Amino acid sequence: MPHIQVNDVNIYYEDSAPDDTQKPVMVFAHGLLWSTRMYDRQVAYFQDKYRCIAFDFRGQGQSQITKSGYDMETLTEDTLELLSALNIDKCHFVGLSMGGFIGQRIAIKRPELLLSLMLIATSADPEDPTNIPKYRKLMTAIRWLGMRRVSKKVLPIMFGSSFLADKARRPECKEWLALMQDNHKTGVIKATLGVIERSGTYEQLGDINTPTLIVVGDEDAATPYAKSERMHFAVAGSKLAVIKGAGHTATVEEPEQINRVMSQFLECCV
Repeated sequence: MPHIQVNDVNIYYEDSAPDDTQKPVMVFAHGLLWSTRMYDRQVAYFQDKYRCIAFDFRGQGQSQITKSGYDMETLTEDTLELLSALNIDKCHFVGLSMGGFIGQRIAIKRPELLLSLMLIATSADPEDPTNIPKYRKLMTAIRWLGMRRVSKKVLPIMFGSSFLADKARRPECKEWLALMQDNHKTGVIKATLGVIERSGTYEQLGDINTPTLIVVGDEDAATPYAKSERMHFAVAGSKLAVIKGAGHTATVEEPEQINRVMSQFLECCV
C-alpha cells in the first residue's frame, strides 16, 4: 500500500478503489495508539458501495515520525492536504477519538469538503485537567520502559469490560495488544502530547451544518456518554447512537452494530 508526501510528512494510506471516480468517498481517521487497522471491518463492509480511504496520522502506524507537528491543527492540515493530493473534493468523514478531533475541525474549517461527518468515541472539549497527570505519567513510563511494558494497563482505557472479559475473544484481544505494542515509543509520546494539549471545539459546534452522526459505546471510560450527548445538543440536526457492550474502540469491539448504525445514517444523507 502507498505512502504520500503531504505537509512535509510521509503519510501511509490505504485506498480501496483508487481508480474509481464514481463511488462516493469515505475517509477513516483513527484514534490514538492505533492505525488504519481499527477500521478493517468497516472498510470490508462499505467498500462495495464506497471508495474507502484510511490513513495513519504522523508518528503512528506506518506514517513518518516527525520531530514536531502533532497538535490537532497540524494534523488537520495533514488530512486536508491528503484529501487534496488524492483529488478528493467531497467525502463522508469518519473519525474515532483523535480522528474525531480532526473531523470536527474539518467540519468547522472546510465544511464544503464533507458530505457527512461521523464522530465515534470523541469529545469537543479540551482534555480533562484531572486526566493530564495520568497521561504524563503514561508518557514517562513509555519513554523509559517502552510500549510493551505498559500496554496491558492501557487496554481497559481502549476497550470495554465486555470485550476484555469475553473468553471467546481472547485471541482477538491479544492481536490488538500486539498491535499496540508495535507502536514506536517516540511517535506515541508525541501523539499523546498533541492529544492532551489540544484546544476544544465546543464553542464552534453550532457552526457545523454538515449531516452529523455521533456514536458512543455504553462502556466507554475514556469519552463517556455525557461528552457525546453534549456534542449532540450543540450540533443542529445531529443524530446520536449508543453502541451496547462497547468501550472506546467500538469499531473493533462491536463492528456489526457500528456498521449498521453508519449504514442507516448514510441512507438518510443520500
